[in-house]
Amino acid sequence: MHLRVWALVLLLAAGPLAAAPTMAREDITLTFGTYAADKPTETVRQYHPFLSFLADRLTERLGKTVTIKMVIAKEYEEGIRQLTAGEVDFARFGPASYVIAKSINPLIQIVAMESKGGQKRFKGVIVVHSDSPIRSLEDLSGQSFAFGDELSTIGRYLAQAELLEAGISSADLKNFDYLGRHDLVGVAVGAGKYSAGALKESTFKTLVANGVEIRVLASFDNVTKPWLASADLAPSILQAMRDVMFASQNEEIVRRISKNGFLVGEDADYDLIRGAIDRSRRF
Repeated sequence: MHLRVWALVLLLAAGPLAAAPTMAREDITLTFGTYAADKPTETVRQYHPFLSFLADRLTERLGKTVTIKMVIAKEYEEGIRQLTAGEVDFARFGPASYVIAKSINPLIQIVAMESKGGQKRFKGVIVVHSDSPIRSLEDLSGQSFAFGDELSTIGRYLAQAELLEAGISSADLKNFDYLGRHDLVGVAVGAGKYSAGALKESTFKTLVANGVEIRVLASFDNVTKPWLASADLAPSILQAMRDVMFASQNEEIVRRISKNGFLVGEDADYDLIRGAIDRSRRF
């Protein structure tokens, strides 16, 4: 696959992501990596408060000034490469990206899983235009479909598994394309460019609130996102991150980034995604 490398890097060494040292001491600089599943500006807005909070709490726990810089890859594949190659210290990925990264570098570890109402599952959706006559997945035979990124959990693998379950393969579609971001999929379906598309439920709700004319045709289970540590992250830093993320008080800023806090995650939690990736090969 051809790589188009693009990254947005934020480093606030003297700003909100770095706690001001009270004495001369060794500094720690960590690089957080992710990719833009939605607009990059929205990604920055989403993560910045939590990374600032995390840098502050890690400084307290480790006794060293911690600075976190953020690198946003435009494409999923580049984000995966950065983590597996150790170019970033920790990352937040979608489930499929974790499964792929783990297969490339088995030493990657799960720091924590995000919680959705205390659960490890949430919904992805397949949408059509609000006025579409399509009423079931079977009705998509002969229609066009918009997927997200080629490595997207919801935008590709789970959606394709759902279509296959309904008897729809790529050969049954008029045409399909990979548009990259979830919001681009929803907007394209709302504009009538595609008969249907797959995106995450939260993006669907945001788009509808902004006037995009789409409705849910079908929904399916997904696993919440993992926060991951590179193979080279020091065990003391990994443990400190877990201590902060699993803190019982779970301050409001933690809940803002992870909805309802964090849960202990295991590799087996993502077997659902491994199955979907395997089934999608028949698409």
